[in-house]
Amino acid sequence: MEQDPLVIGRHTFRSRLFVGTGKYKDVDETRRALDASGAEVVTVALRRVNLKERGEGSMMSLLTSGKYTILPNTAGCYTADEAVRTCRLARELGVGDLVKLEVIGDKATLFPDNEATLEAAKLLVKEGFTVLPYCIDDPIVCKKLVDAGCAAVMPLAAPIGSGLGIRNPWNLRIIVEQSRVPVIVDAGVGTASHAAEALELGADAVLMNTAIAGAKDPVLMAEAMRLGVEAGRKAFLAGRIASKLYATASSPLDGLVR
Repeated sequence: MEQDPLVIGRHTFRSRLFVGTGKYKDVDETRRALDASGAEVVTVALRRVNLKERGEGSMMSLLTSGKYTILPNTAGCYTADEAVRTCRLARELGVGDLVKLEVIGDKATLFPDNEATLEAAKLLVKEGFTVLPYCIDDPIVCKKLVDAGCAAVMPLAAPIGSGLGIRNPWNLRIIVEQSRVPVIVDAGVGTASHAAEALELGADAVLMNTAIAGAKDPVLMAEAMRLGVEAGRKAFLAGRIASKLYATASSPLDGLVR
């Protein structure tokens, strides 16, 4: 896939699998899972990780090793103001300008607050951030975020950590067709077939955490997700056959011996 790069703002990546760092049993398991995933982009919850702790064996020492692009996220923020201040803090600590914007609107479902997300996105774009917003799988919301200057949109597949997979493939197809920026499916993926489906539908990448970290064998699941993403992307580029109600013979019918 070297000749099929993913471009987000000024950043270019080979891998289309973005992964998180939460819920692993220790830093060593995190490292092994990240290696197996082949991911280049790793997201970190700014409110849950000590960005200043970079001693040997720490999470930040792993992430600042030079192998990964850190994608700080604003998980746990419930207002636009909270999210913007959190992103500013990350930049002050030298994490960079690439941010995953999350403004949660409901504690039970962890669905995003569309209005607050859009408000925060506009402010962060003006301040020079490369903004990747987590949002509902709503084509209108995604279009507004793109118009606001976001470098990508990240519609959910299903509620965070649910493992339900893509619940509305039709909306995702519309989002992909109308978007001028990369579409990254975020939240709700449970297994490799879900990741493959997202890429087959035309999504540019997929982001996950619980599906890997919560598996019985996180390292093996990370490898499965890498292969699923690669297969889905190749299937999309290859162009699948059209679905038909009736059969079409695999062999030619002309010239049969009678």
